[in-house]
Amino acid sequence: MNNNYRKNVFINCPFDDEYRSLLRPILFTIIYLGFIPRISLESFDSGEPRFNKICKLIEQSKYGIHDLSRIKARKKGEYFRLNMSFELGLDIGCRIFQREKHSDKKHLILEEEKYRYQAAISDLSNSDIKSHKNDPVKAVRQIRNWFVENGLRNTPSAASIWYKFTDFITDFHKKREAEGFEEDDIYEMPIPEYNDFINDWIKINAL
Repeated sequence: MNNNYRKNVFINCPFDDEYRSLLRPILFTIIYLGFIPRISLESFDSGEPRFNKICKLIEQSKYGIHDLSRIKARKKGEYFRLNMSFELGLDIGCRIFQREKHSDKKHLILEEEKYRYQAAISDLSNSDIKSHKNDPVKAVRQIRNWFVENGLRNTPSAASIWYKFTDFITDFHKKREAEGFEEDDIYEMPIPEYNDFINDWIKINAL
C-alpha cells in the first residue's frame, strides 16, 4: 500500500473554468489540514490512459471527495457529465470489493443542490450528500467538518481556514507577479506547482 495512503485525498471534480473558484480553496483546505490532495491533473503522460491513472489514485487514497455538481446539463445542447459519477462508483467499488485493503476508505459526496442527485443516481438515495451551492466558503466548511466527523481533532474553524486561504491567495498573486508571472501563467498554473506554493506558504504562515 502507498506510504501516504492514510493522508491521500482523491479529488473527483469538474475541471471547467467555473469550478476553479471552488477547486483552489478545496486544495488549500486539504493541505492546511495536513492531508495530500491527489487529482488526475497532478500529472500528464500521454502514454498512460486516464482510466489507469484514476484507478491508481483511488487505490492510493484513503479519502475521496467526489463533486457531482455537473450531473445536470446547464443549457440546451449541453451534455451532462458522467465522469464524476463513474469515478465515484470506482472508489466505492474499491472499498467494497477490496475489503481487506480498503475497508477504511472514507467518502465525501458533494453536490450543488442537496437532493438533486436523487433524480440522476437513485442508488445513492439515503446517502449523506453535502451541498455547497457553488459557494467556496460552504465547500471549505463541508470539507473541514467531514474531516472532523472522521476523527480529525483540534481542527481550526472553517472561517479561520477561509481567512487563511484569502491571505494566501493575496500573497500568492503578489509574489508570482513580482516573479514575472503573467495573469494567464497564474490562471493556468499546473496543480502540482500551485500545491507546492500552498505548502511553502503554510510552513511560514500556519499559525
